[in-house]
Amino acid sequence: MPLIRTAPAASLGTFNRIIASAAAAGILAGLLLTGVQQLQVAPIILQAEVFESAAPKALEQAAPHSHADATPHEHSHDAKPHEHAEEGAHEHGGWQPDDGFERTFYTAVANISAGVGFALLLAAAISLHGGASGWRVGLLWGAAGYTVFFVAPSVGLPPELPGTVAAPLLARQLWWTATVMASAGGLALLVFAKNWPLRIAGALLLFVPHLVGSPQPKIHSSSAPPELALSFLYATLLANAVFWVAMGALAGYFYKKFG
Repeated sequence: MPLIRTAPAASLGTFNRIIASAAAAGILAGLLLTGVQQLQVAPIILQAEVFESAAPKALEQAAPHSHADATPHEHSHDAKPHEHAEEGAHEHGGWQPDDGFERTFYTAVANISAGVGFALLLAAAISLHGGASGWRVGLLWGAAGYTVFFVAPSVGLPPELPGTVAAPLLARQLWWTATVMASAGGLALLVFAKNWPLRIAGALLLFVPHLVGSPQPKIHSSSAPPELALSFLYATLLANAVFWVAMGALAGYFYKKFG
């Protein structure tokens, strides 16, 4: 009979430890993020949606006056009013949850799902880096994750309110992915490399996506006022900082506890 090889008990134990730590940390961090969002981020988004809804009405009211005042040279029958539709403001077509409990519930589900996924990366990194754990170690990994997954991409593509004109989605996704990979690699070389040439290469790698430049729309515009967009930026920076730091600390704590 053929022999059936089983994985070593230590390997199975480490795998289960990573999964359990990530699940516990991700659920708690996701719930914490949802709470912070409801206090700081959600009210700003609701205000932006009011401006976004009011923008088409304002254009309709202004349209007759602008058309009447236009000279033959100013008005072209060949103009295409929807030629920038692909780069237009964020669309909200399709099903959307109702405001209130339903919206909060689906937000919490999304945050918990993201939290568990990111916590898996943190717990795996803790394990691969020798297994040194505890909430202090996790705190450092969480800060690194915040830098890689949020701060670095936000330099080129800051969080945007509803009603903000943006570049094509695929271009933004590709740039975000490249920025995360470059930031993760550069930060790893800076921290873990043992010789200066590699550390210098890591520092340079951090700047490559920003030197290339993030995709931008042809026309920058937003239905929300600039001060509201700035408040949204600060709120999301804080909310994600709380999320990543808490998730890192929890991942380190549970990884040690389940050991």
